[in-house]
Amino acid sequence: MADDARQPLSRVVPISSTHVTPYRVVIILRLIILGFFLQYRCTHPVKDAYPLWLTSVICEIWFALSWLLDQFPKWYPINRETYLERLALRYDREGEPSQLAPVDVFVSTVDPMKEPPLITANTVLSILAVDYPVDKVSCYVSDDGSAMLTFEALSETAEFARKWVPFCKKHNIEPRAPEFYFAQKIDYLKDKIRPSFVKERRAMKREYEEFKVRINALVAKAQKMPEEGWTMQDGTSWPGNNPRDHPGMIQVFLGHSGGLDMDGNELPRLVYVSREKRPGFQHHKKAGAMNALIRVSAVLTNGAYLLNVDCDHYFNNSKALKEAMCFMMDPAFGKKTCYVQFPQRFDGIDMHDRYANRNIVFFDINLKGLDGIQGPVYVGTGCCFNRQALYGYDPVLTEEDLQPNIIVKSCCGSRKKGKNANKKYMDKKQEMRRTESTIPIFNMEDIEEGLEGYEDDKSLLLSQKRLEKRFGQSAVFIAATFMEHGGIPATTNPATLLKEAIHVISCGYEDKSEWGKEIGWIYGSVTEDILTGFKMHARGWISIYCMPPRPAFKGSAPINLSDRLNQVLRWALGSIEILLSRHCPIWYGYNGRLKLLERLAYINTIVYPLTSIPLLAYCILPAICLLTNKFIIPEISNFASMWFILLFVSIFATGILEMRWSGVSVEDWWRNEQFWVIGGTSAHLFAVFQGLLKVLAGIDTNFTVTSKASDEDGEFSELYVFKWTSLLIPPTTVLIVNIIGIVAGVSYAINSGYQSWGPLFGKLFFAMWVIVHLYPFLKGLLGRQNRTPTIVIVWSILLASIFSLLWVRIDPFTSEATKRAAQGQCGINC
Repeated sequence: MADDARQPLSRVVPISSTHVTPYRVVIILRLIILGFFLQYRCTHPVKDAYPLWLTSVICEIWFALSWLLDQFPKWYPINRETYLERLALRYDREGEPSQLAPVDVFVSTVDPMKEPPLITANTVLSILAVDYPVDKVSCYVSDDGSAMLTFEALSETAEFARKWVPFCKKHNIEPRAPEFYFAQKIDYLKDKIRPSFVKERRAMKREYEEFKVRINALVAKAQKMPEEGWTMQDGTSWPGNNPRDHPGMIQVFLGHSGGLDMDGNELPRLVYVSREKRPGFQHHKKAGAMNALIRVSAVLTNGAYLLNVDCDHYFNNSKALKEAMCFMMDPAFGKKTCYVQFPQRFDGIDMHDRYANRNIVFFDINLKGLDGIQGPVYVGTGCCFNRQALYGYDPVLTEEDLQPNIIVKSCCGSRKKGKNANKKYMDKKQEMRRTESTIPIFNMEDIEEGLEGYEDDKSLLLSQKRLEKRFGQSAVFIAATFMEHGGIPATTNPATLLKEAIHVISCGYEDKSEWGKEIGWIYGSVTEDILTGFKMHARGWISIYCMPPRPAFKGSAPINLSDRLNQVLRWALGSIEILLSRHCPIWYGYNGRLKLLERLAYINTIVYPLTSIPLLAYCILPAICLLTNKFIIPEISNFASMWFILLFVSIFATGILEMRWSGVSVEDWWRNEQFWVIGGTSAHLFAVFQGLLKVLAGIDTNFTVTSKASDEDGEFSELYVFKWTSLLIPPTTVLIVNIIGIVAGVSYAINSGYQSWGPLFGKLFFAMWVIVHLYPFLKGLLGRQNRTPTIVIVWSILLASIFSLLWVRIDPFTSEATKRAAQGQCGINC
């Protein structure tokens, strides 16, 4: 048993070399072919269509660079496997006090009208019923909209949890979100040996239906706010009636000192938090709310690790926390792991997933590839953090981690001189940055009694000032930052801590501190997740990608076209903000420990919206070629045609081999390719211009919270809902222009004879490529009734007509002599 306890808690499962090696070979071959292809394109201009040719070559060069940024970070894809039984043997033996680390779980919500309270309640219930020691779990719900509806719904949820949690643990229910458990279309009697289970399940389902009725009644009541504002049950006015001007609010619904379930067992702590908001303060949206949760949780429970989920991402696997602890508590690399990222999986999406809502390629290919380098990027939800990493501390690095970060290291080896230099660097830097995190200068008794004992010690007072400048004016919070293993002293007065918790979520707490700059979720972008993860990786931390056989979390995805495009717009806008900030991966963090391929991956995550400009140009080029009877490629020889054929073969081979080692289906891969074009010609394009306006002109653009609607009007009814947005105009225009171009090209070929059909096929191929990629977009426009709103048709036809008329008027590819001849003005020199 002792030998088993010393075994690792997880292992890397390398992907078979028979899958990865051919993939790498094809990448190198494709790189060579791409070089020869671009060399040919640059040295063979089309003189009678020079602007078209030049535009196409510029686009192709950008596509090549974009492909390099996307492909090479996938060079070392890996899988991982966890050993939960070893974790239990080492830290959670039966009959002994559990040694598992305490975990604080964060749930973030803003608008209960767009994020239904019933969905949030299911997420909270799945957390409270998680398979983890109850005294080690605390759930914090951040209500950044200060809605009394959210507060009352959470109160109802706490009451229902007293019945739901023991039911789940008694019968080992999966998933532990009641809405999704009862919706399963499976034989729930299978493999159940307790005769009482059927009766208990039916009773629990009735209880849940009554719970839903109460929640829905609260929602119906909240549809119209009274003129005098909301009033609580005790008759006092709700403090958050003005969501932009209200005090900080904290309510502990369930706690370790009370709130037992129906069987008399303890329940995890459940805390409602709404940070203070006042006019004139910058609140930093979700990132600011998450930082407030870091501080309030440190004061009240101080879990060593934090796990954050969106309000619509419930625990689908009750052992998700234990899966994360297999990495976080691993003695080999736990000290240098900043977070464990789980993939996002979704319910409520149709089988064909026409708008690539599942993001399978990103989660099952891109992130799996990054896991073999320095770790996946942080994607905003389903992520378990090391609290010390969020405090801005450096990791405990080994000599191997501090080897020179150059790409030839693996080929040439390391020199002794460099090794010694790095050891000195490690010793010096750790002495400077880690000492404060491991040697506390406060304890809880000192805080309560004051700092009289330290008045004569100038060095300690200087340390105190430095820490206050870093973490803010809270001695209780500062003391909590030193407790690497989490927890608070048992003798602490709860009333004192609650008062301090209100203090740390006040508006001015972060002023003149490093919150949002070096500590916590980083400010400066609506995609705070990418920025936060990047800062940690730049300090030398690694991250882990955990894909358990049963998905850890599941959520709701926006499945109609408009919501999906608005979601993608927000992500792309955040990337542009990072690109134009000081934290841009292109120039930031070169004195840190960010690996080259990891940096390329981060660069790709922030420059990809720029691809929308060459993509839009390339999607319009086929139509222009068909309308003008010109082409971007000259007549090519047999030798040149070989490079074209090899390029297309290498593109398909890369995709096939990528699907082979990742397990991604052809349909998922193809949907990703289609939505790359749809998003690139709409949301990404808008994000580029909105980002420039915001950063350069100071014009801010508010993003819309994606609605999480239930499917009450039929299966996938949301898929067919049409919501007007200006994002729909560019792709519709591209579709119409290409259709017009195809009609014009075929008409010209029919009138010009047999010899004109050969050149036509190349132009038709590119035009059809555009239309096929935009086909899901076209279906989204037509909707269930196959009717597109008039405004979309009018705007798109208007733009397409203006474009076509201007093109005919300018006609840049016809010489002046030809124009004069056509007009009967040809002179003697014609």
